[in-house]
Amino acid sequence: MKNRTWFAFLSSAVLGTAILTIPAGAETLRRGNAGEPQTLDQAHTSIDVEANILKDLYEGLTIYGPDGELVPGTAESWTVSDDGTVYTFKLRADANWSNGDPVTADDFVYSFRRLQNPETAAGYANILYPIKNAEAINTSGMPVDQLGMRAVDAKTLEITLERPTPFFLELLSHQTGLPVHPATVEAEGGNFVRPGTMVSNGAFKLTEQVANDHITVARNDEYWDAANVALDSVIFYPIEDQAAALRRFQAGELDINKEFPADQLQYLREQLGEAVRVTPYLSTYYYTFDTRTAPFDNVDVRRALSMAVDRDFLSEEIYGGAQLPVYAMVPPGMEHYGEPAEADFAEMSQLDREDEAVRLIDEAGYGPGGKPLAVEIRYNTNANHERVATAIADMWSTVLGANVTLTNLDVSSHYAYLQEGGAFNVARAGWVADYADPENFLALSLSSNKTFNYAHWSNAEFDALMAQSYNERDVEKRSGLMHQAETILMQEQPVVPLMNTASLWLVSDKVSGWEDNAVNVHLSKYLTVER
Repeated sequence: MKNRTWFAFLSSAVLGTAILTIPAGAETLRRGNAGEPQTLDQAHTSIDVEANILKDLYEGLTIYGPDGELVPGTAESWTVSDDGTVYTFKLRADANWSNGDPVTADDFVYSFRRLQNPETAAGYANILYPIKNAEAINTSGMPVDQLGMRAVDAKTLEITLERPTPFFLELLSHQTGLPVHPATVEAEGGNFVRPGTMVSNGAFKLTEQVANDHITVARNDEYWDAANVALDSVIFYPIEDQAAALRRFQAGELDINKEFPADQLQYLREQLGEAVRVTPYLSTYYYTFDTRTAPFDNVDVRRALSMAVDRDFLSEEIYGGAQLPVYAMVPPGMEHYGEPAEADFAEMSQLDREDEAVRLIDEAGYGPGGKPLAVEIRYNTNANHERVATAIADMWSTVLGANVTLTNLDVSSHYAYLQEGGAFNVARAGWVADYADPENFLALSLSSNKTFNYAHWSNAEFDALMAQSYNERDVEKRSGLMHQAETILMQEQPVVPLMNTASLWLVSDKVSGWEDNAVNVHLSKYLTVER
């Protein structure tokens, strides 16, 4: 039992997807996008396959440049008050919607009020809670016109915050910070997202959407920087099957593809050279327990299951070292945070962790000689996630005598199920930093976070420490409060951090303008492609 090798099994099906014929002379970029978007309504978006499309269609006040640095977007400049609570943005004079209407400060006020209006039921409204009264509007019924935003004039927008928020400009680059065209939303309701109806303010406009097949966007000639957008169009293909996507990339049918079978990393590097892009970024791959039901409401059971996972195996054998084993929720590299607060078993050897896991599960009354330990792992369809789930199932079965089954759904259905409160045992999840601050990872586990606290975990001390951190302006004291909170989170293990992930892309040598970056944002407006 002590000298064993974990095995993961891969099975993949060929994905049948139509191949579009691109007209001669058209500069069209073909992007494999790793999944079907659940929505193109920025108020209801939550995952990166949606963000990749939405950030081509719309533009917020700030955006990320090709190198991952924050740059002006629809706002050409801004000033900040001395106390850090009032931001004044000057919108570009030539910023227009795709129908020719000017983009105004009132458009942003409308869009942000819509996001916080509880009737919208925006799952990600909390990301903009730093705006004055946003949380009270979203959760306590305060009128939406009390949101701390006002149009000083048509092209001047003032935003007042609850408290100084050093990462506020980064928040505005998130897809929830993308504006909507008020007149279209008012006239069309939820149908404003349809091709031919959607009015957008980004570098591209929506021209075609065929469910589970492709989404096409065309250059928006009304965009303020249209003269510098080289592409005529971009086609997004929602290909979840990594093996099928790889074959299509190798056949020249895709110019860019998000993700590839990580266990083939070395082989692909030998075959495809610089087309293989592996870039570390602020992201955590984790499993989460549903703490509402036994035995996952038992901290000893959760800790035992976490200890039994050989993270080194997952990192080395499944991801070829492209992802690193971790025991903390916050990824390393956060400015002013220092080393994340790891679980107290992080320094133990894997064999000692497994012995402790057996003891804990036995004391909890489960496993061999106790009550049967049945565990269902849910994950979103993806070859790498399947390998991880299969390997962990083998670990839990071998070490703890668990009876483990696997269930998978497409990426949008998987996350919709979790966000809507569906019951489960253990579920795979991943979090990519919306902004480079540890709060973004720790806030997922606040009891008040009804959308992303998939574990439905509640700890009053954790909540209190995080509340104190929001009001603490001293950088070191704030960091200390969040370290204390993370220590509690890792002691309780409602979430099981497994790896710090890397972004995996295939980028053809025909594509120019691509730059690897830690935020993993690659706007099509910066790219060109040669046929």
